[in-house]
Amino acid sequence: MTTPQAPYLEPSQLTDALRSTGYALLRPLDVARLAGCSLDELQTLAPSWEHLELDNYLKDGGRYRRRRHSCFVDDGSGLAQTPHRAHWQPVEYNALHGGMHRLFAPIEPGTIANPAWSRLLRALGEVCSGVRGPRRWYVEAHQFRIDTADGIGRPTPEGAHRDGVDFVAVILIGRHGIKGGETRVFEADGPAGQRFTMLEPWTLLLLDDAAVIHESTPIQPLGEHGHRDTLVLTWREKAFQGEDA
Repeated sequence: MTTPQAPYLEPSQLTDALRSTGYALLRPLDVARLAGCSLDELQTLAPSWEHLELDNYLKDGGRYRRRRHSCFVDDGSGLAQTPHRAHWQPVEYNALHGGMHRLFAPIEPGTIANPAWSRLLRALGEVCSGVRGPRRWYVEAHQFRIDTADGIGRPTPEGAHRDGVDFVAVILIGRHGIKGGETRVFEADGPAGQRFTMLEPWTLLLLDDAAVIHESTPIQPLGEHGHRDTLVLTWREKAFQGEDA
């Protein structure tokens, strides 16, 4: 493992990095530029993390995770929301919660109607197509809040994992009153790895899901309590998970 210095790249390096190492980390300002908007415009999405619903599916019995989830199709010309559906993963990719149809509250309509939302998702979809060639992408969006009201919060209770998709984006929305939450990325079939902590809102980690596995370490409160907010996006060609099983 290397030292925890964040290995930021320039947007022009995204495609090559995903093909060679399987991951890329971008600074917030570069994420905004990639999306064709300002950081202030992206930040107008952040208040919606105050309205997430409790995740009642955690098998460890915890109440530290709140989330919303919605699905979209990006056909290269536009982003269309699909009818609300359950999130499903096979046990091969999520040993803790795989095999469960987990129906979460949908992302609020006002969030999806925000122009920054579609700009961000479409821009990242274009990056995915730049790596693999033009595709019809099946996109899942997850808003997460991990809190420390009970003393500790686990961003990835399933441990180091793949998601069973083509690409994954993990975007930090904010950290408040916490320590921990280190991001770790490992080669799926080798010894190399990288660890760092995303600290600035709108820092982006983009992953080739077949090439690497990833996890985030638990968070603990610095004071009475705190939380960590993220947006996780996945792209998969041909179908959503479960539809082509």
